[in-house]
Amino acid sequence: MSAYTILVSGISDATTEQHLSDFFTFCGKITSVEYDREKHSAAIHFEKPSAAKTALMLNGGTLDGAHLTITSEHEHHDKEDGSAEGHIDQTDKPRAGIAAEYLARGYTLSDQILQRAIELDKQRGISTRFLSYIQSLDTKLGERALGPEKTISGKVQETLASATQQAKAVDEQKGITKTASDYYTRALSSPFGQKVKAFYTSTSKQVFDIHEEARRISETQKAHAQGSAHGAGTEKSTGVGSAAPPISPEVQTTTAAAAATSTTTTTPAADAPAAV
Repeated sequence: MSAYTILVSGISDATTEQHLSDFFTFCGKITSVEYDREKHSAAIHFEKPSAAKTALMLNGGTLDGAHLTITSEHEHHDKEDGSAEGHIDQTDKPRAGIAAEYLARGYTLSDQILQRAIELDKQRGISTRFLSYIQSLDTKLGERALGPEKTISGKVQETLASATQQAKAVDEQKGITKTASDYYTRALSSPFGQKVKAFYTSTSKQVFDIHEEARRISETQKAHAQGSAHGAGTEKSTGVGSAAPPISPEVQTTTAAAAATSTTTTTPAADAPAAV
């Protein structure tokens, strides 16, 4: 058994191995799935310990109408390599952000699980690599759209009405949203860019903030899908599996410095989780 393995029981008769893979790929890269349909149990093997730790956070979550029991024979720890460089994957993201992605795809997570995600982020902090990615993207978009030493999210420091007008004007002039293939690019460039940046770079948040971010992801996904409906097929995520909003290729590698119990659902799911 892999050292980075979680055990899942209480699985629904309707759940397939693909359903399990789709569900747990939000946590990080899966190396293999062992599914015993007769016993309604499975072992999910991950590439990284932080992915297994995220999966354990989901204990009590719902898949195909069944409440999952998720355990492990090992204790899993986050490993921060301390580098701001390298490819961004799911395990670099704040767990509150991952929880928002689940809700945006229509999965059901209790507020208790969302609070668990917030607490884990407080314990771990935001990864250096992900902080650098968001800050570098914000700066690059700001310089391209507004000029040197400007951040794209900074434009909403004015009143909301003024910011909305400016955001639309910048977007029409620069075509940011039309050309963006990355959720974070589109979100930072929106009138709520500063809120989005704060959500992903701060550990100070509440359950409501996760639901709010889930709505933003869902709405952005729908708008982007409608805008590219004339294209050939669905855009493929460059994130992990089919779950995550893709990472902008413009800032894949960055050297920017790092800165500082009711059950609810958000948007009904499509047939399967889709990339933003």
